[in-house]
Amino acid sequence: MSVLAGRHVVLGVAGGIAAYKSVELCRRLVDAGAHVAPIMTADAERFVGKVTLSALASEPVHTSLWDDAEPIPHTVLGQRADLVVVAPATARVIAAYAAGLSSDLLVATLVATRAPVLVCPAMHTEMWEHASTRDNLATLRRRGVHVLEPESGRLAGGDVGTGRLADPARIVAEIERILSPGDLDGLRVVVTAGGTREPIDAVRVVTNRSSGRQGHALADEAAARGAKVTLVTTAALPAPATADVVRVETAAQMLDAVRAAMRDADVLVMAAAVADARPESASQGKLKKDPTTGRIAGLDALRMVPTTDVLADAAATRRAGQVLVGFAAETPAGGPALEDLARAKLARKGVDLVVANDVSRPDAGFETETNEVVIVSGVGASRVSRRDKRAIAAAVWDSVAAIRRGADPHQIRHDLHGGAR
Repeated sequence: MSVLAGRHVVLGVAGGIAAYKSVELCRRLVDAGAHVAPIMTADAERFVGKVTLSALASEPVHTSLWDDAEPIPHTVLGQRADLVVVAPATARVIAAYAAGLSSDLLVATLVATRAPVLVCPAMHTEMWEHASTRDNLATLRRRGVHVLEPESGRLAGGDVGTGRLADPARIVAEIERILSPGDLDGLRVVVTAGGTREPIDAVRVVTNRSSGRQGHALADEAAARGAKVTLVTTAALPAPATADVVRVETAAQMLDAVRAAMRDADVLVMAAAVADARPESASQGKLKKDPTTGRIAGLDALRMVPTTDVLADAAATRRAGQVLVGFAAETPAGGPALEDLARAKLARKGVDLVVANDVSRPDAGFETETNEVVIVSGVGASRVSRRDKRAIAAAVWDSVAAIRRGADPHQIRHDLHGGAR
């Protein structure tokens, strides 16, 4: 039986000449057993008639936020959907979706749904290569949206270049891939994110530069691949709708949360930057500055004590079969190589993988949108070139999945936007 049988697919059609291919796509989806609910923008109606899609789809075409049979059509369509696919996706719709400008039914449904979304761009080459289009697609990818890039060939007006909508058969295959059980399906994973904050007084803390983006990207990717995610985080960032989110601040709170979550977990990915030390005692009020000397009372005598190593604690109490992944933020310039530092941490912590990055670089590590890492295990190492943090997360989970099936985690080719091939 097709993976599409009985699945609700919202088919969004935007106003481009490639809209004629959406008719064939609709037919293929229905033939595979999907329930197809079509949404057309006003511009799409200039290229394809509503009657055509209504006749082929599982229900009549939806076009308006205001004239639909449902009083709130965007939420109803979004809630029912197992997947939303936009084919063709024009530059305008991509931009509106990235910005959350939900002024028409299609974009409103995209913003309202929690189902997976597949965007299939189609436009002229100059528009496809424009910086705004590239930036908007990068934003959508970071949020977990699937993008099926256009093909090269003959375009409207007789030009030749990149921008043709992917073939309907290829789009259906991508939909089937997205809706198939993920390689982490049913896996119980714990992901930590962000930098802990250890109080000095009522207003001051000891912390670090971790933004939490990489940890949240790991949680997003795991959830998209079918895992049951517990996210222990200090960061005020969006989290997967299906995740169990535990908000913490201090290393002690993170330790307690990880210990509780690890009782039933299959995997721990320790991406958080946990403080190695904390003030021995914190003032209940604000420490005051002497207006004459400028010195802050109490800071000169501040005594730091070690925190409990959360990853080492998890390794010491792990159950058989649990996979543990640590992160190492390093500045290797003038010292041991990044891979050697990662290997040393792997041995010291007693974990399965260490993901190390050079945080002295301006385009990787803390407070950046991109990262570049080396993944080290007991059998080897692999480098993942600079890319957005969601794609780094995909590479990490590819390696975890390989370990769980008994394969070499380094015999994997990681695609630019994630996923082993």
